[in-house]
Amino acid sequence: MATRYDPFTDTARWMDQLLGATRAAEVPAVPAMPLDLYRAGDHYVLHVDLPGADPGSIDVSVEDRTLTVRAERSGRTEPDVQWLARERATGTFVRQLTVGRGLALDAIEASYADGVLTLTIPVAEEAKPRRVEIRHGTSAPTAIGHRTQESAPA
Repeated sequence: MATRYDPFTDTARWMDQLLGATRAAEVPAVPAMPLDLYRAGDHYVLHVDLPGADPGSIDVSVEDRTLTVRAERSGRTEPDVQWLARERATGTFVRQLTVGRGLALDAIEASYADGVLTLTIPVAEEAKPRRVEIRHGTSAPTAIGHRTQESAPA
């Protein structure tokens, strides 16, 4: 694999170091709030990476099937500091997900530890698979299918 060398990038970095200026960080290829989402039994689990975020600034809300996670990371503002590199993004970060029907959005549990926000979203009772009882004349009911609805006696 060929590697491209751009001498102007290094020259600009050296000039910034010599003159005490800092260059704006390039936009990262990874989202500012990367996440993992999976289903485990009767609930979904969402892990959102928020390293360095102020725990008091983290806000999770749900409105009309849109789950919003908002957090803020403040920059260091120390006097008499000469920055040599400043690549960590600061400010307010927002991530929105549209969630489907069949989730108990009023029962979401959230925790924040080691820079990771974890949301546990239970599946609503009406969306869980069930067995359907079918009655045949005077015989005992038999179970078939996966959804629930009691059938009227035949």
